[in-house]
Amino acid sequence: MDHLDRSGPDPLRRAQRSAARGTWRWPENSLLGSLPEATRERFLKLGKMVQRQPGTVLIREEDQSTSVLILLDGVVKVTGRTQDQREALLAVRVGGDLVGEFGALDGKPRSATVTTCGTLVLRLVTRTDFLAALNADAVLSQAVSRSVVDKLRVANSRRIDFAGSNAPTRLARVIYDLAMTYGEREGTTLVIRWPLTQPEIASLVGAAEPTVFKALKQLREAGIVNNGYRRIAVRDIDKLRAVAFP
Repeated sequence: MDHLDRSGPDPLRRAQRSAARGTWRWPENSLLGSLPEATRERFLKLGKMVQRQPGTVLIREEDQSTSVLILLDGVVKVTGRTQDQREALLAVRVGGDLVGEFGALDGKPRSATVTTCGTLVLRLVTRTDFLAALNADAVLSQAVSRSVVDKLRVANSRRIDFAGSNAPTRLARVIYDLAMTYGEREGTTLVIRWPLTQPEIASLVGAAEPTVFKALKQLREAGIVNNGYRRIAVRDIDKLRAVAFP
């Protein structure tokens, strides 16, 4: 079993009402946001809707669990242990994303730990039901395959960035990718909302925390980003792109 704990009902009830009314809003390039409506409705009938509290470990690295998590509302962070036993932030996932599909597809131990970054509402699906749904629905199967490929492409791109770019450039690329994938538009600004700490951003960039602090300061002084509690606001996405991809 995954490490999942019960929590209070209120956000869950709101989530159930949103699901019933069809009022979910997911990024277009997330799995749920990309699915045709009929396919998405069938997919969201799988498993059960549950709520998890901030700081809950949903999946633990090297566990043998195989369930799949369909994120409906909230944010999780994906972390792994380095050879010297430090925790490295590998990715973030938000409502609309699928988590845990690798273990369900190949049956191997979990490759990372997944932890909630706030209250999370999700659908918990067994491996058996997930695989049956893929076999029964070619559109869903193709969408999940594309999602897996996209994740692998991002991971490969990040490895290349680490080898060939300096830390400020890598930071700009990470923020750009997060803004384009998960940013919420406020006028001309794209806002990334979740409680990522500066050490976590540093581990995602693959740089020392003082280096990331200095690079963030340079982006702020250039009027490109503002960062504060639980948010990074990209004020000029074109300038950020120019820094990220010189």
